[in-house]
Amino acid sequence: MKVLFVHNNFPAQFRHVAARLARDPANEVRAIGADTARAPRGVQLSRYAFRPAASAETHPFARRFDLECRRAEQALYAASMLGAEGFRPDAILAHGGWGEALPLRSVWPDARILNYCEYFYRARGSDVNFDPEFPSLGIDGLAGLSARNAMNLLALADADLGVAPTLWQRSTYPAEFASKIRVVHEGVDTELVAPDPAATCRLEDGRTVGRDDEIVTFVARNLEPLRGYHVLMRALPAILKARPAARVLVVGGFGVSYGQRPPAGKTWHQIFLDEVAGEIDASRVHFLGHLPYGSYLDVLRVSAVHVYLTYPFVLSWSCLEAMAAGCVLVASDTQPVREVIADGENGLLVPFHAPERLAETVIGVLSERERHARLGAAARRTIVERFDAESVCVPAMMRLIRGASAPGEGAEPGTWPMG
Repeated sequence: MKVLFVHNNFPAQFRHVAARLARDPANEVRAIGADTARAPRGVQLSRYAFRPAASAETHPFARRFDLECRRAEQALYAASMLGAEGFRPDAILAHGGWGEALPLRSVWPDARILNYCEYFYRARGSDVNFDPEFPSLGIDGLAGLSARNAMNLLALADADLGVAPTLWQRSTYPAEFASKIRVVHEGVDTELVAPDPAATCRLEDGRTVGRDDEIVTFVARNLEPLRGYHVLMRALPAILKARPAARVLVVGGFGVSYGQRPPAGKTWHQIFLDEVAGEIDASRVHFLGHLPYGSYLDVLRVSAVHVYLTYPFVLSWSCLEAMAAGCVLVASDTQPVREVIADGENGLLVPFHAPERLAETVIGVLSERERHARLGAAARRTIVERFDAESVCVPAMMRLIRGASAPGEGAEPGTWPMG
């Protein structure tokens, strides 16, 4: 079978299924990606160069679409070269949100195209206007938000099927597209991401901590409001006061991945750290930045309680990986999280906008770690049973690639338990 993956940051969400396909010598696996893409073993990668070149003359509503069209042009060049070499994919998996999927049907009209449906922007019921602390979008902003979906819709229209990683993410798409979108998560390597009672983690000050220490962990790609960084920081004074032996390990960069940008010259990290600086012992709060994957997993493995907070938005890999590592999660009671965590069964849920409830719940876990250990064990079972890449998610994706019926084909939104 000949399969093509298209993603500017390949392998990204396709890493597990691409690796499975590449292990079979009967398959020919190719990929198209940007300069940041990398090629797993057995995958032939064609890179394209992309340099954003926004024009001040482009209407603000169309600037994102303009950039995506420029990326589509580069992807078209790469696809045309593959076609000229005689490559004719049986199936194509592409992320529809970057523009690269736009030329694929024109180049390969007979291929089976699966479009990765990560998120559809909405004015209500999602991340936009969720947090009253930050200014809401005006009418112009909402119009521009709708325009961000243009390339996403074109990709889905061209595709044979859409694939969303969670039921909630599928629910963000217009109802008329629901029957075209299947729900299959990319999966978690539960053999690699697993508890380790002997795990240790070396901090930036040279200190080494382990499972016997009171470690509170928090992970986000970048420390920003959309992932609840401000709520965490406002909970820390009470947590650190009640638990004098506790340390907080924060993993994430100081830039912006999602949501609003901070005032010029500032970072969300510093803004909310400054807000509580006089109320916490800063020597017990460790900002570790971005970590190599193995070091990040060690942070999860030494965690006594892991805090995961998010607006109604894309569910983070870190949430599922923390569960796979056996962490006791205290998480926000928001739609994406409720899909994987049942309060009191495999984690604990608190209102997003309630730092005092977050602090109270974290303190409770630290105070009775043995009693709460069952939640971490149950969290891992959830991931092994529903999100294991090798036994659950990749086989489901392989069925979609081959065009066979997969669990939930034709099901209405919300009726198919993931995996």
